[in-house]
Amino acid sequence: MSQGTGAGLFISLEGIDGSGKSTQARLLAEALQASGHEVVLTREPGGSPGAEEIRRLVLEGAPDRWSAETEILLFTAARRDHLERTIQPALAAGKVVICDRFADSTRVYQGVSRGDLRPIVDQLHRLMIGREPDLTLLIDMEPAKGLSRALGRQGNEERFESFGEGLQAQMRRAFLDLAAEFADRFRVIDGGRAIEAVAADVLDLVQSELGAAAARG
Repeated sequence: MSQGTGAGLFISLEGIDGSGKSTQARLLAEALQASGHEVVLTREPGGSPGAEEIRRLVLEGAPDRWSAETEILLFTAARRDHLERTIQPALAAGKVVICDRFADSTRVYQGVSRGDLRPIVDQLHRLMIGREPDLTLLIDMEPAKGLSRALGRQGNEERFESFGEGLQAQMRRAFLDLAAEFADRFRVIDGGRAIEAVAADVLDLVQSELGAAAARG
């Protein structure tokens, strides 16, 4: 499952808004660090200074601030900078990279849920990114519960949450479809349980992949 020339492992966590993936990414990083792994915990959009600037552009403001096509370009630009400056150097140094969202979120948010733009997303990804995670953990959750959690945060980055539960339901279906399409790297985890139970499943799956990667040399 490993790609590229580095010895590290690239893990992404995906899910609808409010699914708990950010919490799970943090808990996973802490658990792996405690067991002696060098870990880089990062996020998208963001993860590098330039990408964090783009994050503010796309996650704040009115729902109709950008068209889906413009969003695809902005997210791809942020991802390219993130890949160059954060992800690739960490993997080349043999570290475990844990990323809160990656290209699958763009495939869902802009490529499916806001229009039939998946071919454009995939073409830009091939041209400018050319890399998938080694392991993707989908934290699956009922849309109503996830949206309630997300809006309860009362932060500034609620542009996508403001589209409502209907969009969250579309995105959930699209994430599950991606899990079937990329079954070699996706693992689906029930995120509706206690945080500790979800974290235990996440850690088990990652430890298994780390063991398999070590066996491959």
